[in-house]
Amino acid sequence: MTAETTKKGYVYLIGAGPGDPGLITVKGRDCLAKAQVVMYDYLANDELLRLAPKGAELIYAGKVGGEHNREQSQINELLVQKALSGKVVARLKGGDSFIFGRGGEECEALVAEGIPFEIVPGITAAVGATSYAGIPLTHRGVTTSVAFVTGHEKKGKASSEIDWEGLSLGSGTVVFYMGVTNLPHIAQSLMEHGRAPETPVALIRWGTRPEQEVLVGTLADIADKARAAGFKAPAITVVGEVVNLRETLRWFDNRPLFGRSVLVTRGADQAGEFTSMLEQLGARAYCCPTIEIAAPESYAALDEAIEGLDSFHWIIFTSYNAVKYFFARLDEHGLDSRALGRCHVCAVGPKTAAALAPYGIRPDLIPADYKAEGVVAAFSEMDMNGKWVLFPKGDRAREVIPEELTRLGAQVIAPVAYANHTPSGIPEEALLALEEKRIDCATFTSSSTVQNLAGILGENRFLHLMEGVTVASIGPITSKTCRDLGLDVHMEPAEFTLEALSREMISFFGGK
Repeated sequence: MTAETTKKGYVYLIGAGPGDPGLITVKGRDCLAKAQVVMYDYLANDELLRLAPKGAELIYAGKVGGEHNREQSQINELLVQKALSGKVVARLKGGDSFIFGRGGEECEALVAEGIPFEIVPGITAAVGATSYAGIPLTHRGVTTSVAFVTGHEKKGKASSEIDWEGLSLGSGTVVFYMGVTNLPHIAQSLMEHGRAPETPVALIRWGTRPEQEVLVGTLADIADKARAAGFKAPAITVVGEVVNLRETLRWFDNRPLFGRSVLVTRGADQAGEFTSMLEQLGARAYCCPTIEIAAPESYAALDEAIEGLDSFHWIIFTSYNAVKYFFARLDEHGLDSRALGRCHVCAVGPKTAAALAPYGIRPDLIPADYKAEGVVAAFSEMDMNGKWVLFPKGDRAREVIPEELTRLGAQVIAPVAYANHTPSGIPEEALLALEEKRIDCATFTSSSTVQNLAGILGENRFLHLMEGVTVASIGPITSKTCRDLGLDVHMEPAEFTLEALSREMISFFGGK
């Protein structure tokens, strides 16, 4: 893109892929990051809009209530208008723009006005959706050819442009786009022109997404099956013997939590790991941060402790955030982990221990029970009389450790290293999923996550929205808080880790 071309604007025609936001190309992602205007379609995943710069103008050009929001001519005009105003425009289209995406028509409009543009190919639905359904489009010994066909032709045509005879007589795979409504006609036309009634057929709806649905049948019965199942668009239809390979190659929609919607209430800075874990298991994770971690009102007490670090025998870390904020403050003082000297280190569990690893520290103690009571139990087996203990904590931390270690004779200094704030609201997507009863399971990884969600929503609304939702709690302290707020707890792992909580969810939902 040159200075000359940007005077007239520039358009990137980007294929967004079939649904999974991870399937957008690297180039597509990079082009989105340059956009001043993003025009996006019904089938383009909303998560991709987060790749656009803050402040970019977002224009929806898809469907409303099943009908097209704008005519194609209006989209063309708007593209031209935005580009002529000097804007960099990202035209984000589901799948690939040049495969039943009408991208060619949009490019023709740009050419007519002398507007420079660039095509960024995407993964089309026939490739993405069939891969996620475990159906190869070609396979040695089965078929060596594939055809992509529109499932609905323009109304009012005197005759069909589809070569039904050519599609029917070969053994190749045929993929129909947007053909659910015309499924009876498609199946009948193929059989009338020679395709065997027992030919396998698969319908794939919302391919590559957590909502993916696959219905398998034959040309003879697929229309009746779809009608009975209430199978609706958006979907593609796959015809051919390769459909039989799904039984062997299925990998995406048979994962243990596939189709389950899970509310993740961890803080935004820590939700990613758990969200990724759930998505790998097939769940759809709704991020709903109920905690915001920030610096404390004052670092005075922590600074004083850092100045006297060489006097401490032990330092206890009970969270990732305690590690993060303590070492950040240490750095502010021009110090690093060497400042701990001979001070022994206790980490409440393996995740906190992992947070210490980048600082070159291996904990001297990890209690068997990953909670405050476990820390106390471990120290009760030692002679703590006269020992100095530093416990950098959050502003809402329970007083179990300071009180109990003091009772054991230790001198405990517990400065606040970070503060927990309650967000003013929860993400709209998560709230809508709760209101529409689409959440199967809500996960709570601390008492604060439960208390804050109830506080954000209001107790009555909280209980109403949580009706029928399975509750997964990280451990007994969190479970007690859930019950105190009126929730039933359905899952609580014996080990208080995210991995154990995930395994518990697999076990719980495995038989349902």
